[in-house]
Amino acid sequence: MRSTAEALVDVGGDAYASERLGAQRAERLRSLADLPDVPAFFGRIDQPDRELHIGRRHVTDPAGDPQVIDWRAPVSRTYYQASAADPQGLLLRRRFGFSRGELTSYEDEDLTRTASRGHQDDDERGGDGGPALGQLVVAEIERPRSGPMRDIVATIQPDQDDIVRAPIEESVCIQGAPGTGKTAVGLHRAAFLLYSHADRLRRSGVLVVGPNRAFLHYIDQVLPALGEVDVTQCTVADLGPAVAVRAADAPEVEAVKADPRMAQVLQRALLDAVREPLEDVVLELAARRYRVRASRVASVVRTLAEKVAAPAERREVYYSAARARLARAVAEDARRQGEAAGFAPTDGETARAARSRPVKAAVDAAWPARRAVDLLADLYSDPALLARAADGVLDADEQAALRWETRPRSLARAPWTAADVVLLDEVEGLLERPDTFEHIVVDEAQDLTAMQCRAIGRRLATGSLTVLGDLAQATHHASLGRWSAVMAHLGRPQATVRPLTVGYRVPGEVLDFAARLLPSIAPDLPGPRAARRAPGSLRMRQAADLVEVAADRAAQEGSTAVICADAAVEPTAAALRSAGLDVAVLGDSGTGDQLSGHVVVVPAGLAKGLEHDHVVVVDPAAILAAEPRGLQRLYVVLTRAVTSLTVVGAEGLPAELT
Repeated sequence: MRSTAEALVDVGGDAYASERLGAQRAERLRSLADLPDVPAFFGRIDQPDRELHIGRRHVTDPAGDPQVIDWRAPVSRTYYQASAADPQGLLLRRRFGFSRGELTSYEDEDLTRTASRGHQDDDERGGDGGPALGQLVVAEIERPRSGPMRDIVATIQPDQDDIVRAPIEESVCIQGAPGTGKTAVGLHRAAFLLYSHADRLRRSGVLVVGPNRAFLHYIDQVLPALGEVDVTQCTVADLGPAVAVRAADAPEVEAVKADPRMAQVLQRALLDAVREPLEDVVLELAARRYRVRASRVASVVRTLAEKVAAPAERREVYYSAARARLARAVAEDARRQGEAAGFAPTDGETARAARSRPVKAAVDAAWPARRAVDLLADLYSDPALLARAADGVLDADEQAALRWETRPRSLARAPWTAADVVLLDEVEGLLERPDTFEHIVVDEAQDLTAMQCRAIGRRLATGSLTVLGDLAQATHHASLGRWSAVMAHLGRPQATVRPLTVGYRVPGEVLDFAARLLPSIAPDLPGPRAARRAPGSLRMRQAADLVEVAADRAAQEGSTAVICADAAVEPTAAALRSAGLDVAVLGDSGTGDQLSGHVVVVPAGLAKGLEHDHVVVVDPAAILAAEPRGLQRLYVVLTRAVTSLTVVGAEGLPAELT
């Protein structure tokens, strides 16, 4: 596959064509620079007249004939969707098993009859009403993992494939129970769309938004393994200006800052400095002096203010650009006066007049330049400005929650919080048109606040969304609680909510245990169904057994995570290290190296979205007590295991789990 890409020859008929071919070759080589252990194909479909191998990339022989079909090609869909009940024109589906890149087994599914035959003993395992999985599918799901997340292209199930291949015009919201593969589905959907709409998406791009840097490091190898290397990945905070977060808000303060009413407050604060002029503007144009009436300038100011205040989806003018428009309008008025008097000022002369000192002074007085940090600092430190901007929007207590006691001398040292970064981004979205993307994937979206949703929605323009999450795992106190509200603030209220309820990745015993919390945290959501069961995957131990349990799990194949309350991370890591274990601690900027540690101590606050072969949950009572939504956080940490879950400190289990 790689040699084929290297052998491409630049034979373009002109320099431009040769340059484009060279760029395509470089991109192809870059997309193939994955792990050598990743096989070129993982499946085969037999049609009446041909056999087709399915793989991560399209591969041809030296003559240009296809040897492996890209999994995203239309013909490949039958590999994922065909069944004995609906063979979709296939006679047989073959799955291949590999170990370190070498073919070790295969499994045939005869789609002309219900029986299955294979090179290995058939070992399909069904769970709690979920689909039966073939032996090789189960083996791939259970294959020990280390380091970043890997793709699921070989094991995509029909319900997942339906979402992956949804039309690009459709914004999709996935309510996915633990272990349903929603994160992988979202990433594979991005890869599918980049393949199916390459020109359209490579012009305007695809954005993946995750909850924190540790999560982004965890998923950052999935799309490159699928051949897609030009996707932007960031957190919501990364969308905003680069200011240092030096403080944390009290919950009641953060609730105000996260409220969508703040958008109106910020818009009012921005336009509060705009003034209709009282004096005429006298300027020189083409060596002649002209007077532009204050009433004329005021009319332009009012029109521009209305345009800046328009809803984002209809906004044609942004605050900073309006300054240039106002200057041009003043100069054009003078030009019209000159033309009426028989003169003909040129475009260049008119442009110079718009940049002249009198016009600049008039614009500065009527429409002053603003920076987001200055505006927000003014709002927090000037009670009169806050009262004007929040009049009829925020009550007195809410306004008081926003106020700073004193304005910092240097805004570089201002006590900005994470919620402030989102508000600064809201202001910047009024000042300048943001860069936009054709498609955005948003993961762990159940924790988004309304203002965070607005920040993401501003980057969407006319494109579509894939929104992933689980309302039962919503731990942020200011989250919205309903997918309809999330999608409305993202700007796509018409989006379809698609449930994923079959847990392929978490053993049934673990899901059943964690699901005891659902009546308390998400009574309206259906419980997850397990596609596989693993006797012995759930164990309860006393607090004193932590070191023994961690050492035993670490001796097994695969990754081991010890998840504890955030405040207990350092003492937990110290206890494990003192016993001689190789321990890494996952931080908010966690890297793949941290995830690859022999034993990784994970703060409960960063566990969301991650998967580990073996999970040891330490002191559930402490996790529960650490935050207002402790039950939701506990539900998250109890559902991170692919192979085994051990609860250490089981004597502290909440009543909901006993």
